[in-house]
Amino acid sequence: MQDSGSFEARYLAFLETITSLRPALHRYCSRMLGSVLDGEDVVQNALFQAFRRLDTFQDWLPIKPWLFRIAHNCCIDYLRQHQVRREAEAEAAISDTVPPAEPIGPALGRAVEHLVLALPPMERACVLLKDVFDYSIEETSELVDSSVGGVKAALHRGRTRLASLPGNPTLPRVADPERRRLLDLYVERFNHRDWDGLRELISADARLRVADCFEGRLSDSPYFSRYEKFRQLWRMAVGEVDGEMAVIVMEPAGDAWTPVSAVHLEVSAGRIVRIVDFTHCRWVLPAAVAVHVSSPAR
Repeated sequence: MQDSGSFEARYLAFLETITSLRPALHRYCSRMLGSVLDGEDVVQNALFQAFRRLDTFQDWLPIKPWLFRIAHNCCIDYLRQHQVRREAEAEAAISDTVPPAEPIGPALGRAVEHLVLALPPMERACVLLKDVFDYSIEETSELVDSSVGGVKAALHRGRTRLASLPGNPTLPRVADPERRRLLDLYVERFNHRDWDGLRELISADARLRVADCFEGRLSDSPYFSRYEKFRQLWRMAVGEVDGEMAVIVMEPAGDAWTPVSAVHLEVSAGRIVRIVDFTHCRWVLPAAVAVHVSSPAR
C-alpha cells in the first residue's frame, strides 16, 4: 500500500517543479515540432502522463529530467503519428563512430532553436538538449534513449548541418481554403456572440481542451458561456502563429486590441472537430517567432 505522506510530498514537488519548468518544456516541445501551438498541446499530454505515473516515480530521483523524458517521448509519438520522420529515422541510424564536432557556442543564441527544424528528430533533440538546455551528453543519451556514442554522432551531424544553413527554415504550410473559410466564420460569429451560428460550424462530437481547465466533449463544457460572461475582455481574429493558421485571442489595450493568446481549430469534413484554447498559457505567443493578425477583431 502506498504511503499517503510520501505521495503528498511527491505531488507537491511535482507541482512546484512544473510551475517553474513549464515554459522550458513548452520551448523544447515547440522546437521539436515546429509549432508553438502543437508544442503546448504536447506539453499538456506529457504533464497528464506524468501525473498518472507519479505514484511510480522514485523519490530520490530529480523530477526535471523525468519530465523532460516524458515530454520528449510525447514529441516523438506526435511526429510518428504525423508521419514526418520516416526518412529521418534511416538517416539517424548512421554509425555512431563519428567524432563529435565542437559545440555551436553562444554566437547563434536562441536562433539555434528555430534552425533545428531543418534536422531529423534525433539530431534535433540532441542539439536542443545539449546545446540549448545544457544537458550533459550522458544525460541527453538517457533522455533520448540512445547510447553516448549515438548522441555524439547525432550532435556531430546536427551541428555540421546547422553551420551550413543559410537562414531560418520553417515547416511548409499547405494552403487550406476550406479551413480558412471556417476560421473566418468562427471569428465573425464569435465576435457577434452568435453561439447558435457557431455550433453550426462544429461537429456534434467535437472535443475541447482548455489548458489546465478542461478536456472532453465540447457539449459537456460551459465553454462559450464563459466567454459570454466576460465578453468585454476578449475578441477574436484570424491570423498566423509562426506561419500556422489560428484564431488569435485579443484583449483591449487602450483604443486597440492586442494579441495575447491563440485557439487552434482542427477541421475535418467541413466541420470543426476539436478546439484547443491556450488562453491560460500566456507563454505561448511570446515563444513564437512571428504572430500575424490578418483580419482584425471588430
